[in-house]
Amino acid sequence: MADSKAKEVTATNGAQAAGEGTEPKPLWGGRFSAAPTGELERFGASLPFDKRMWRQDIRGSKAHAAMLAHQGVISAEDERLIREGLDEIAGEIERGEFSFDVDRDEDIHMAIERVLTERVGPAGGRLHTGRSRNDQTAVDTHMIARDLADEVLEAIAKMQAVVLERAEGEFGVVMPGYTHMQPAQPVLLSHHLLAYFWMLDRDFRRFQAARAAANRCPLGSAALAGTTYPLDRQMTSAALGFDAATNNSMDSVSDRDYLLDFIYAASVCQVHLSRLCEELVIWSTAEFAFVEMDDAHSTGSSIMPQKKNPDFAELVRGKSGRVAGDLMGLLMTVKGTPLTYDKDLQEDKEPLFDAADTVLGSLMACTGMLATCAFKDERLREASHEGYMAATDLADYLVGKGLPFRQAHAVVGRIVGDCVREGVTLQQLTTDELRSYSELFEGDAHAALDIDNIVRRRTTYGGTGHDAVKVQLEEAKAAYGRNEAALAR
Repeated sequence: MADSKAKEVTATNGAQAAGEGTEPKPLWGGRFSAAPTGELERFGASLPFDKRMWRQDIRGSKAHAAMLAHQGVISAEDERLIREGLDEIAGEIERGEFSFDVDRDEDIHMAIERVLTERVGPAGGRLHTGRSRNDQTAVDTHMIARDLADEVLEAIAKMQAVVLERAEGEFGVVMPGYTHMQPAQPVLLSHHLLAYFWMLDRDFRRFQAARAAANRCPLGSAALAGTTYPLDRQMTSAALGFDAATNNSMDSVSDRDYLLDFIYAASVCQVHLSRLCEELVIWSTAEFAFVEMDDAHSTGSSIMPQKKNPDFAELVRGKSGRVAGDLMGLLMTVKGTPLTYDKDLQEDKEPLFDAADTVLGSLMACTGMLATCAFKDERLREASHEGYMAATDLADYLVGKGLPFRQAHAVVGRIVGDCVREGVTLQQLTTDELRSYSELFEGDAHAALDIDNIVRRRTTYGGTGHDAVKVQLEEAKAAYGRNEAALAR
């Protein structure tokens, strides 16, 4: 959005806004004898997407007007007219009565200022005193990034609550753990689910950091160099709920790092959700049959009556690419922009909005899917006996008898190879059959092959054993409590 200084006036002499009494011109049009064609204006307009920032724009303008009046730059009467006019416009937008016209207004800032000036006269023209569209759009974008971060943080916490509920409810259920998508070792389903809790917890921290990065106020930086008007930047910063004003006017109007932080956080979160959905898709197949997706989170086929498709899980998985694309797009937009403001930076809003909307929708969908799906406990236990997942523990048994691990690994590898060829499980082998591979095997060897025992023995901190997972559950509850407390502030 280009700089806009037309209609700036001092209030000390009560001069009317530039252009009064003449034919209407664009708010930046005083310098120009010709305007872009309609096609070019529509190409350059950001109103179709930045009108979403109307709340932030009105809030920022009211704070700016209050500060100008406090500093004696405009009169108290002008500030009252501006505030009441902005409140009237806000009500109309809220009710859907405000007419946005891309043929008349380039962006949300010009749309609101034009209508305000039409309604309250010269006072509306004085609103832009000491302000550029460069710092105006920057403060609006800081505010909406902050607001969107709050929405995402709430959505993450809701999903964490569901993960915790399911992890507690399924405690004790054993399932296969995988590496390379091959059966590896048995784990508790609760342990598996809690892995996603901690992913979400890191996502929460990333969005907190993105919010903190956005929580500095650029308003008062003007076009790039500050202004000669006696602005109180700390006053507007405090009024708008920012931690502090930004330090450098040039950086203030050209910084988009906080948006990159937000979209990066969204990209990582979306990838985490995609990983969960990938597992739900696989687990809901007839071949795995680990989970039954709720009907309300599934769809059918137009031709095959028997089908129950995990469409929403697939959709979340598919949307991951667009969020990563939003990040790459903004990185490429910012990389070549010299200080300070360039029209390129208008391209910052759409990736922000798309990334936020996508991750919010995906969190909503995943929260619902996880809350309503039915895990098939017996099938999970049955699958835990497949794939020779007791092999590591059988090797550890030999290590306990004094055999070096590498030799024990080779012995058990031969046993597994023979079992695969014979089509039997490790649990079906007799003690004598085990002793044919090593005389170190004794009658207690079968305890090492018991799946429940294998899981319980993983007692290391962060492991899948029952006692370790109980500790982890308490830590997850504490982390969730901290997140809830952070949201309440």
